[in-house]
Amino acid sequence: MDLVIRNAGVIDGTGAPSYRADVGIAEGRIAEIHPEGTAGPRPTATRTLDATGLALSPGFIDMHAHSDLALLRDPDHSAKAAQGVTLEVLGQDGLSYAPVDDRTLTEVRKAITGWNGDGSDIDFDWRTVGEYLDRLDRNFGGQGIAVNAAYLIPQGTVRMYAVGWDDRPATEAELTRMKELVAQGMTEGAVGMSSGLTYTPGMYAKDAELAELCRVVAEHGGYYCPHHRSYGAGALAAYEEMVQLTRGSNCPLHLAHATMNFGVNKGRAPELIALLDRAIASGADISLDTYPYTPGSTTLVAMLPSWASEGGPESVLMRLADDGTAERIRHHMEVLGSDGCHGVPIEWDTIEISGVSVPELAGHVGRTVAESARLRGEEPWVTARRLLVDDRLGTTILQHVGHEENVRQIMRHRVHTGGSDGILQGDKPHPRAYGTFPQYLGRYARELGILSLEECVAHLTSRPAARLRLPDRGYVREGYRADLVLFDPQTVAAGSTFEEPRTLPVGIPHVLIDGRFVIEDGRRTSVLAGRAVRSTP
Repeated sequence: MDLVIRNAGVIDGTGAPSYRADVGIAEGRIAEIHPEGTAGPRPTATRTLDATGLALSPGFIDMHAHSDLALLRDPDHSAKAAQGVTLEVLGQDGLSYAPVDDRTLTEVRKAITGWNGDGSDIDFDWRTVGEYLDRLDRNFGGQGIAVNAAYLIPQGTVRMYAVGWDDRPATEAELTRMKELVAQGMTEGAVGMSSGLTYTPGMYAKDAELAELCRVVAEHGGYYCPHHRSYGAGALAAYEEMVQLTRGSNCPLHLAHATMNFGVNKGRAPELIALLDRAIASGADISLDTYPYTPGSTTLVAMLPSWASEGGPESVLMRLADDGTAERIRHHMEVLGSDGCHGVPIEWDTIEISGVSVPELAGHVGRTVAESARLRGEEPWVTARRLLVDDRLGTTILQHVGHEENVRQIMRHRVHTGGSDGILQGDKPHPRAYGTFPQYLGRYARELGILSLEECVAHLTSRPAARLRLPDRGYVREGYRADLVLFDPQTVAAGSTFEEPRTLPVGIPHVLIDGRFVIEDGRRTSVLAGRAVRSTP
């Protein structure tokens, strides 16, 4: 064998109690598991690693990642590799970079600059889903990428491609074109389809249109992953809408960053859990992901009412430049509650600037919009409007509107998985980008006991692998890929904080992908073992 990991405390991903064993690896797969006390010789190899005191688990699967360009530009990618993440699911929230034509690519790059940068450092030499996945495989001179990646077809990008930025129903020809794009993407290896139903232009799609696309996804064995229409006012109705939509289209449902935010939803997690339990009991195929923090993170422009974003980024900037239209936007945001802010009137003291695209605006970072406005002796909307215009819509924010009791209750659910929703851009990104998985293991499992360590590992490994229909990942089993994490159950913890969000975790000394060390003795190696993980027929 190539490697034997001796005396590991195996947490195999099933949720069963851990056990002590030697684990042998050959040709990128788990070749032998030899539990302590088993008769017969222990496995031997050209290299032996003593894992006494360490837990050995399957690699963690980040079910909600925004590393679509980061994997192409950063061979290190320790933000995820150091957490023990061995696979990320990209193409989230209905907006990403395939499938596109030249016009759509230009528009989507502007629309999600705050998530991934403007892409000026990237050679966008792909247009289809298959070409993007191929690009991941041949990146960095054919070596590949830091961790594995799967892809969801972004429904908002598909609508942008076929319909544009208009708030109207798709024509029959446009709907046919969208269905063709989704079918092609699924055939080329996508695992499902995402939506961002508080983001334009995806939010302009009505349920009937979404259902047609979901039927195509279901026919190809994929799942639908919506950022649904509200996490604030009307959140429960928005969850119910997605359940009914996917049941009617016979498509599995995975709820993105499933939570209940804003004051109107404090303490209401049991209502969401009851809704999901009823649906599952009646036959619905549902899973969800969450991150173990209370604040959310998105772009400042996402807070605007959807009518202000019709026509695309340049149209938004034109509306913001017009005093009368800007006042209408302010009224919707501050008084009525815009759909971009989940139907809740915006509270500027909860909106923290986490990143800007223009360096001259860096003085805003780390302050709430309300704080920046007070320093300038002006109303918050004046500050926000100036930021949006001067930063060309590239400003990212943290939104401090979550509730700890909701977070804890939802993560206990039997269909729960982990997803960082990690935005890596900005001077002060959300610490979830660097800390989600050790935060689960350290704070919520070891310190708070919200989940047992074995349960927690199952949430982060086998459950997402099952949703992705991966036949050889998610468990420590003979014949499975050697995507593995070795961590110290007594010390594993997130190093990232809101003050220092790019600090790497502690207590995760070794991470392997296909049996190759990407983290060894706590340090990133030069290994690029990641590849595109395509859907299985």
